[in-house]
Amino acid sequence: MVSPEIRGLRRTRWAATAAAAWVQSVAGGSYCFGVYSEALKASQGFDQSSLDRVAFFKDLGANVGLLSGLLASWAPLGLRRPWLVLFAGAAQSLAGYLPIWLAVTGAIYQLPAMVICVCMLVAAHAQTFYNTADVVTAVENFPDRRGTVIGIMKGFLGLSGAILVQLYRTFFDGNPSSFILMLAVLPSSLSLILMYFVEVCPKTDGGAYDKKFLDAFSLIALCLAGYLMLVIIGQSFYTSIPSTIQFAIFGVLVVLLGSLSSIVMKADTESKALDEITCDERVALVEDKKNDGEVAASGSGSEFVPSGENLNLLQAMGKIDFWLLFLAMSCGMGSGLATVNNISQIGSSLGYAASKTSTLVSLWSIWNFLGRFSAGYVSDYFLRKYCISRPFFIAITLVFMSVGHLTIASGITGSLYIGSVLVGMCYGAQWSLMPSITSEIFGLTHFGTIFNTVAIASPTGSYVLSVRVVGYVYDMESVDGHACMGKHCFALSFGIMSAVCLIGSSVAFWLACRSRKFYRQVIYARLQND
Repeated sequence: MVSPEIRGLRRTRWAATAAAAWVQSVAGGSYCFGVYSEALKASQGFDQSSLDRVAFFKDLGANVGLLSGLLASWAPLGLRRPWLVLFAGAAQSLAGYLPIWLAVTGAIYQLPAMVICVCMLVAAHAQTFYNTADVVTAVENFPDRRGTVIGIMKGFLGLSGAILVQLYRTFFDGNPSSFILMLAVLPSSLSLILMYFVEVCPKTDGGAYDKKFLDAFSLIALCLAGYLMLVIIGQSFYTSIPSTIQFAIFGVLVVLLGSLSSIVMKADTESKALDEITCDERVALVEDKKNDGEVAASGSGSEFVPSGENLNLLQAMGKIDFWLLFLAMSCGMGSGLATVNNISQIGSSLGYAASKTSTLVSLWSIWNFLGRFSAGYVSDYFLRKYCISRPFFIAITLVFMSVGHLTIASGITGSLYIGSVLVGMCYGAQWSLMPSITSEIFGLTHFGTIFNTVAIASPTGSYVLSVRVVGYVYDMESVDGHACMGKHCFALSFGIMSAVCLIGSSVAFWLACRSRKFYRQVIYARLQND
């Protein structure tokens, strides 16, 4: 049996959370495609359609995580193997990005477009393995705060694109081929180093823990997002930044990420102190802190669902709730992904300068994070306080997303800024709420498999809305194949996506009504007993 300590480092739920957050913070290589896409296009002699095909395979790999879910659900002898999921992700990062790096640098002959597409698919697919291992582990370590921890994990993943871009600006600016090599090596190395700690940890002291440490993780994530937003806005005004200042900017970023270790050490210190007191004193201490609202108790994840409701994938797909959630996510995630994929072209058609649209793309990761983080935290609060189910919040985000699409469709001054904030935050919120709903309605036993299957709704909806709606309308509005200019280029397509989001909201409200009794009798009752 493996010792629970390595050179004095203990495997605890707090160490697992910090390690998972670090892996998530560098896992979003698929968000950085724009950094090296031009270098890839030039080195391989691709036309725009070939590059778009590569981008499609990237989106496909980053959103279809069925295999990672199956591997995460595999539990021989009743034990899950998150490290194995991370190891598989590391192998795919290397296998996908290294051939692309060799092709871009000219170390090997130009590869056929289909080979590059497959390599990109594999490289982006690694992201689903990192994400699944980290999210599933966090939920099992904190089943009573699953909305909060999913928001934290998804939030760090949402910020990873901005973090990696800052790393590129600091060390590889003007050298995208080296950045591709870094995408192969950094996430793989970090996940291999930290995978020992990303583990479902045994619950000591009856599963009691001090919630202030979870709040501290949330605070650091918010500080990181605020800092990155200021940096991105500053870099949009000052395009030429001295290397010393850029190194200082990145140094502060590293310090903020490294501060997660201080939470682990503080929590570990308090845990050791708690281990030294007598059993009676421990019970009294826990009861006192519960009365003060400082301690939460987390039990087994399977206790959250009634007997027989820990469903496998096929059983879940036989339920109408699964398809209601899938349809709602197709409308929301699909239209959100279609927006970010076309945001630069929308800006160009409305006469925005290239630097402004570039800033909008960079800030998307911040709005994405805020949505992911706030939805998890807020839905946890209202579920525990007022028994308001999470599907209700999905419905609300779809209403606001509809407003965001209408705002973009209007084409008025500043509409793209306001609309992208609304759509970006709602899109991020859905990525946090969907896994939480999946774990509560279908159970934790096959949670990774089911939520990754529901996530297929994102590329499915994006293909229909981006290619069949946005692309078709844009081509129809263009004159003689030239670039379309004016608000009419996207007005109709975003009006259609606004209507689609309202349909998705109606579906989500239906799911909320269907699951209301379940949430009150099972989820809310369990939370009140903790």
